[in-house]
Order: sequence, then structure tokens, then C-alpha cells
Amino acid sequence: MLLAISLTAAFPARAEERESKQVDLGEGVRLELLHLPAGEFMMGSTAEEKAWATGIEGGATPGTSREAPEGEPRLTRIKEAFWMARTEVSMAQFRRFVTESGYVTDAEQPDGAPHCFDPEWRGYRLTDSVVHPWKAMPGKSWKDPNFPHPLREDFPVVCVSWNDARAFCRWLTERERAAGRLPEGLVYRLPTEAEWEYACRGGSRESLYFWWGNEIDDGEGRLNISGIDFLPGRNRTWPLAKVPWSDGFAFVSPVDHYGARGRNGFGIADMCGGVWEIVLDHFDPAGGHEDVHFVEDNPRPVCRGGNYFDVPGNARCAVRLGLRGPAYSDSRDGFRIALGMPREKAP
Repeated sequence: MLLAISLTAAFPARAEERESKQVDLGEGVRLELLHLPAGEFMMGSTAEEKAWATGIEGGATPGTSREAPEGEPRLTRIKEAFWMARTEVSMAQFRRFVTESGYVTDAEQPDGAPHCFDPEWRGYRLTDSVVHPWKAMPGKSWKDPNFPHPLREDFPVVCVSWNDARAFCRWLTERERAAGRLPEGLVYRLPTEAEWEYACRGGSRESLYFWWGNEIDDGEGRLNISGIDFLPGRNRTWPLAKVPWSDGFAFVSPVDHYGARGRNGFGIADMCGGVWEIVLDHFDPAGGHEDVHFVEDNPRPVCRGGNYFDVPGNARCAVRLGLRGPAYSDSRDGFRIALGMPREKAP
């Protein structure tokens, strides 16, 4: 398929009309990308949105680093069209990468210790001593993220780092280029932070909380988030803020599980909730950038979108978080890939 990079800033077509591209990873595993035109959107969030996120329904903690760096809404331009994967990279897709390349993730290194769910956790105990349900666990990795249920090949891969995600993209670029399927000048890579938020908003030029609007109740059947779902083997739900329905999963859901209802105006699935999605940029506490942003000292990769065990206020389009470092991995973190002009300028 000829990949045309249009520079025209046009309002997106309806999701069902969007041009798509299938990438064959071998062994019956495929990866789908959708073509997104150049355009513009409002990056950031309003004071009203932040107030909701830190209120009763949103459940985020006021004054934390979750909402402050979002910045006020400002017009942001995506100057070149690009392709975005419909879903996060799945277990099956990542397994093809590891099988073909022999790659060993950061979590599998001798000093690796991804943050995973603690099976002995029984509650936060907010009145005396706060106990968090995640802790560093040597020996865990994408192959075993310590989920209290069997893994599925259609789950999004987790316990992967910024380094691991970029390695996947390099492998795919080299693989497709060697096969003559990659046009000159294009690469597979992580989306920039601006590309991610543009894709998340699904073509809307309004400053909305979620891609479907401002009401969390309208998200029922659209996203994987903390809800009325019992942890395996437990008779209690997460005690902090959550949505008032069951999304069918106490932990992560399969990619694109919610079908058409879980896809935004661009046809992209699982942009809110699911797993935090690692992007290319390094974190700037002053806010996201229109162009890709890297720093030399203490780089903290940005992740976006919230996760399956998060409060509703952290699953908004504008939420951004800085990871501890390029090698950090967590059983709530995954990634989604893009195809476009190179943006890799990291030191």
C-alpha cells in the first residue's frame, strides 16, 4: 500500500472511512494502523476540568503532579499527517518481536524489578498507615506481570520501558524496510506527546475531558478503569474513587475489547484507561510541547491515558505523567506505535 503523508489540515473523516494499514508480523499476528491527517487541537485542560478530576467523581488527589502539568488549553498543531496503531501493542505482537530479535527487556536484566500488584495487599488503610498495592518485584516481566489471573495474547503488553518500546519500533522499521514495505523517509516510532493527545481527542477541537465528552457516565462500555469489579479471590472492590459500573475486568482488558463503542472519532481504541501509554517525549513539568521534547539531564519519559486500576480523573485526554526513567517498567504501563517522519533526537 502506498503511504501518502498529507500536509493538509483537514477535519478527520468518520472512523469507518479512515484509511488503514495492516502490518504482518508473521505467525498469523498482525498490527493495524490508521491514517490521521495533519490538524490542530486544544492541548491541556481547563480549571473546571481539573476541579472535576480532583473532586468526588474524579478521585485524583488535589495538588499532585497528575493535574498541574497539563497546562491551560492552548491551540496545538500537528503539522504532518501520520499513522497511529488502532490499539496498544499486544502480548502476541511483542512476543513476535522478542522471538525474532532475541531482545531482553529492562525488567529481565539482572537489576530489573518492575512495579507489579502485590497479592498480599488487603487495602489502603488510609486512617493509620497508607499501604499501596504496587511494589518492585525482581523476577517479574512482560512474560509474567504478576496478574492474579491467566495472561492472554490479546492483552496489551505491560512491564515494558521506554527503552523497550523504542527497541520494538526499531525492529519493526528494520524488518519492514528490509522487506521493501516501508516508503523512504518513514519510520515506526513512539508517537510524540502532541500526536498522542491529538489522536486521543479523536478529531475534536474542543477541550473535552474525555474523547466522548465531559461526562464520565457516558464512558460506560467504552473504557477499562477502576469500577465495581472484585479483585480475583476477594470480596471487596478498590476503596477509592471508581466508576459506578463493572467494566468486566478487575485488571486489564484485551485490546479493542469494547469494539466500536470503545473507539473514538479517529477509530482508535482504548485511548482512555487500559494501560498508561509511553510516548516519545521527556516530561516537562511546565506542560506538553507541540514539537517533540527531550532533555539531557534526568530524562523522565511521558506516559498518557490512565490505566485499568486508576481513578476516573486520571483517564482523561489531558493527563500526563513522568516515569522514573527510561528503564522503568510497571504492570500498568504499555505503549502504542506510530508511523511517520522521524522524530528521534534524544541525546
